[in-house]
Amino acid sequence: MMEGSAWLPLWLSISVWDESFWLPLNVSRAQLEDSQNPVYPRLKDLYFILPWTWAIYVLRLLFERFIATPFAKFLGVDCRPIQKAQQNIVLEKVFKDITTEPGKNHLTRLAKQLDWDTHRVIQWFKLRRYQDKPSLLTKFCESMWKFTFYLWAFSFSFYYLSKSPWLWDSRECWYNYPFHELSNEVYIHYMMEFAFYGSLIFSQFFDVKRKDFFVMCIHHHVTILLLTIAYVANMTRAGTIVLLLHDAADVVLELAKMANYAKWQKLCNVFFLMFAVVFIVTRLVIYPIMSIRSIFFESWEIIGPYRVWGFINLLLITLLIMHIYWSHLIIRMVFKAFHKGKVSKDDRSDVESSSEDEDQPEQNAHAKTL
Repeated sequence: MMEGSAWLPLWLSISVWDESFWLPLNVSRAQLEDSQNPVYPRLKDLYFILPWTWAIYVLRLLFERFIATPFAKFLGVDCRPIQKAQQNIVLEKVFKDITTEPGKNHLTRLAKQLDWDTHRVIQWFKLRRYQDKPSLLTKFCESMWKFTFYLWAFSFSFYYLSKSPWLWDSRECWYNYPFHELSNEVYIHYMMEFAFYGSLIFSQFFDVKRKDFFVMCIHHHVTILLLTIAYVANMTRAGTIVLLLHDAADVVLELAKMANYAKWQKLCNVFFLMFAVVFIVTRLVIYPIMSIRSIFFESWEIIGPYRVWGFINLLLITLLIMHIYWSHLIIRMVFKAFHKGKVSKDDRSDVESSSEDEDQPEQNAHAKTL
């Protein structure tokens, strides 16, 4: 097997199902699986990911209904249901099959066909586009759920990592690797992150849609893959640092969104600028310098060549590329904020403004005409 592929890089020259792909030379899976004291990550632990994922998803539904919704109402978030456009077979067919924004000539023809004035047809299409957007309450509840999870994950991980030597010296991630005991804190942290991102992969198809939907889809799958590799290969120490760095900015981002939906514009501006700073510092500075450098150089130096090295670095760099893409959007928004005096629509999203200010007056006007 090795003879026929000797020209390939070491990490590509063997099947990923072989345990030597995941672990350093002269280390077997049995050494980790059979140990009772200390306990190491085991493959059978992954069987519990699906129950954890469903539990997190059910918890989210309960949280949004019984905690986030009352809290949104307490803050004065607009909880009115989105008014639906008057049912009209002709216009609905045009909307679904031809265009959501017909031109002037097309609008005139439709008005004559329905014996409506042109303005009423324009209002119908604006209202029809608006009804497909999630309500402010839906967006607020989603952000509050994510904020709650990220705040817990960051606080919990920082609490136990602050007492761990590998947070302060990344080389500790590789000394005596892979014989690093799986503590209860690390196990809970990993299972919760597995469950959270697993639930997002499922729920992203009916959560608030954003322009970077496919990028986020890739991000969630890469995250799950990295979590799996880190757990199976017992790179949990390095993995916990990566998780800590990524959760930090998300806490502030969801706060900014919640303030935006509650129409607390000044607070939203402050949180967003804080988010921009935290995101760039943690993901474009600390992440490559601390995490990627440690896995790319220190692990190879301390434990020698191992086959999963190239694959995991590829995934880490993929994350970095996505961070650069998002940083570009964030910087654009910062410049817009300084120019306009407030944070406007999120460049990541078609529906991120705190209120659909352009459509709402039209909705009210249209309601009066019907």
